[in-house]
Amino acid sequence: MDQHAPEHDHSGHDGHDHHAAGAQQVGYASPQDALAAAPEEFAYVTALHTGTGIEEPDFLAVVDLNPASPTYSQITHRTLMPNVGDELHHFGWQVCSSACHTDLKREHLIVPGFRSSRLHIVDVGTDPRRPTIERVIEGDELKAKTGLSAPHTIHCMPGEIVVVSMLGDSEGNTPGGLAVLNARTFDVVGRWESEPANVDFMYDFWYQPRHNVLVSSEWGAPNTFGPGFNIEDVAAGKYGHSIHFWDLAAKRLTQTIDLGDEGLIPLEVRWQHNPAGAQGFVGAALSSAIFRWYKEGDQWKTEKIIQVEAQELDGWPFPVPGLITDLVLSMDDRFLYFSDWLHGDLRQYDVSDPAHPKLTGQVWLGGLLGHESAGSRKLDAGPQMLQLSMDGRRLYVTNSLYSSWDNQFYPGMTSWMLKLNCDPNGGLSLDEDFYVDFGTARGHEIHLPGGDCTTEIFQ
Repeated sequence: MDQHAPEHDHSGHDGHDHHAAGAQQVGYASPQDALAAAPEEFAYVTALHTGTGIEEPDFLAVVDLNPASPTYSQITHRTLMPNVGDELHHFGWQVCSSACHTDLKREHLIVPGFRSSRLHIVDVGTDPRRPTIERVIEGDELKAKTGLSAPHTIHCMPGEIVVVSMLGDSEGNTPGGLAVLNARTFDVVGRWESEPANVDFMYDFWYQPRHNVLVSSEWGAPNTFGPGFNIEDVAAGKYGHSIHFWDLAAKRLTQTIDLGDEGLIPLEVRWQHNPAGAQGFVGAALSSAIFRWYKEGDQWKTEKIIQVEAQELDGWPFPVPGLITDLVLSMDDRFLYFSDWLHGDLRQYDVSDPAHPKLTGQVWLGGLLGHESAGSRKLDAGPQMLQLSMDGRRLYVTNSLYSSWDNQFYPGMTSWMLKLNCDPNGGLSLDEDFYVDFGTARGHEIHLPGGDCTTEIFQ
């Protein structure tokens, strides 16, 4: 069976016309338009019971973000998954700002089960504050049609397709790859790659149409990280340390950059929102370093621009890394935020000059190092998933990483969602009136209903 998707042309976007005859703009025509978006009133947050010892379904939570609302910072609705054991993780839209020549509307979320490999198609168009499950694509179907498992990052793309990073083969080993859904019917189309590539590991990805490029990062095989973290697996080469650049139109690998020991487990990738931008950032979790990639001639290059130093801690056999597990770039490309899940701090850097970042804000929110947390509450675990408002003034954060790693590093943790106010001149402060308690569940990724700083890509 041919597991490769049909061709979609992503090249030639200079001077792209968003107002061509018959065209409809989904989302925002530019980062400048997105910056002017109305303040968010609620958020969608994946919440998991998988791995907590509670035999109940995971759910998609609707969280009230309106300070004037009587239910501010409360979960106002839970969309329960139909099965137990999915491990909801990352999720995304079927259509977004990059899909500017379509009559599709932003009405559905694709919500994967990271462990089950199911894809839940969730209707948020009929009643955005009370999502419903429209369809479930079973893991067996996804594996049969792509040869892949463990769906992670979701990005909509031009050509009415949705691309999904898949971290394992059908048995949970390497190599992973990229799967494609039809954004109109949600049928599984096959593989995105046009030819086999020498890439064992898959994790996150982002694309930049004007440069005809897609960048992907690495974690490990689901069978490696699934049971928990074992330091011996690093030395055995079972975790990644490279990023990969792909020809977006031809869907083939063009360049790999090995980040080496300073770039172990490069997870989240964030390209500049400026559609002409030829640089971006990746966080190497285990090495606790931020790298910048940039274009020089016809080649991509990287340089380390931030290092979080490991800290000695009683009871640990090695210095504790910060463990940079998420990062988000403001829509104006000025501020980069990232979380140190083990240390417990959340940082803000001015990256107006991307090669020379300046630390402008730092807040402690739990962690292993024993720093006093901001606010009056005791905070379990550390800051993890991040989401930023379009205008860059409000930063939302949850504390669950992955169920088995949660249990290993923060046994018995309770889960929260917090909000920080971001000074436009630099600086962070905790909003003590905002605190979401997930009860027996754990909150993970956050998305805003009109798109946000981790979903919108511009042509």
